[in-house]
Amino acid sequence: MFLIYQFTILLLIIISPIIIIIRILKKKEDKKRFIEKFSIISKKREKGNLIWFHGSSVGEILSIIPIVEKLEKNKLVKKILITSSTLSSSQILTKYNFKKTTHQFFPIDFTYFTNKFLNFWKPSIAIFIESEIWPSMFLGINKRSIPIVLMNARITEKTFKRWMKIESFSKNVFGKINFAYPQNRETYQYLKRLEVSKINFIGNLKFSESKLDEKILINKKFYKQFTNRKVWCASSTHADEELDCAKVHINLKRKYKNLLTIIIPRHIHRTDEIIKKINDLGLNITQRSSNKKITKNTDIYLVDTYGETKKFYKISKTVFLGGSLINHGGQNPIEPARLQSTIIHGVHIHNFREVYKLLDDNKISYKAKNIFQLTKLVDRSISNSKTKKNKYLKIKKLGNTILNNTMNEINDLIKHEIKKT
Repeated sequence: MFLIYQFTILLLIIISPIIIIIRILKKKEDKKRFIEKFSIISKKREKGNLIWFHGSSVGEILSIIPIVEKLEKNKLVKKILITSSTLSSSQILTKYNFKKTTHQFFPIDFTYFTNKFLNFWKPSIAIFIESEIWPSMFLGINKRSIPIVLMNARITEKTFKRWMKIESFSKNVFGKINFAYPQNRETYQYLKRLEVSKINFIGNLKFSESKLDEKILINKKFYKQFTNRKVWCASSTHADEELDCAKVHINLKRKYKNLLTIIIPRHIHRTDEIIKKINDLGLNITQRSSNKKITKNTDIYLVDTYGETKKFYKISKTVFLGGSLINHGGQNPIEPARLQSTIIHGVHIHNFREVYKLLDDNKISYKAKNIFQLTKLVDRSISNSKTKKNKYLKIKKLGNTILNNTMNEINDLIKHEIKKT
């Protein structure tokens, strides 16, 4: 099975120039740094031990920021490497003033590239985030006796069923994981069935806060544009959901003449498509990337930039989380919950069922079955400006506990591995 997997990757490599050109044109690929995906390294490897984290995209990388902040102060750790697969995640890291930490794009999972990557970086520990399972890379790491950690592991029912279609191969791949820390009970059970030997349920790392969460700076001049408006935010929206939210805006504008709807699409390359659909409704749009001021005529503020979501959760305390009105499974609501927002979601939240149950039980989030209910819930939330901070303390305490327990596990592993070397 592994040979078939390698052959499939080889076919993708052959057509990769076409794929890369298309991705560059769509602004989804760095036109200079894409070569890193072929293990053409662009950074120097300084002497000393190196802890390696890999996460696919923005959400995974943001989840480890509180850990990286602590490891930056750990004298035993000389260097931290973070790899990811998306352009947006690489741009996120430029906002942090880390001294020991460097970023590279994750190489294509072909044996030649993974071996070249590992021979250059020589990590002491390899930590993969959430669902990042890479057979060729795992094989190379395992051969070098480097511990593989699956942190904040997340396996959905759909993903589990896919792995089980190639059960023998899957158990061989997952069997190379030395330590796994699932983010929910469902994943815990799936990891057991995939025969991961050491599993410790700590909880969802995304409940943990970065110190920078408390220092999110919003330019006063920029913030002033929102002060005289009734504001709500639709975040991580997918196709058709932007249109639904625009219709909610029309419904509520009859009551609130100063209403402003902030829309943050999940994928900003859809910006032109979103603008066309909303313009057809006769609404006025201001794009974040234009740096134009919000005027009294602005209906929709479209955030078509990366890494500013937290800023708008600070501005708006009413947040609709997308991927839930359509059958996508929902997007993770933990970040706006940490920032004390009231969260509204649709019925399709099976990807984050446990998280939403916790938030629903604590009256932090509410379910809307359709546009009518979404309108009603947004209306109720924006008309009540008072935030009951006590109900969010449970979230903060949970996040601190998860972060501390995770750091204890990582520090024990670091001490053991560094002593070995």
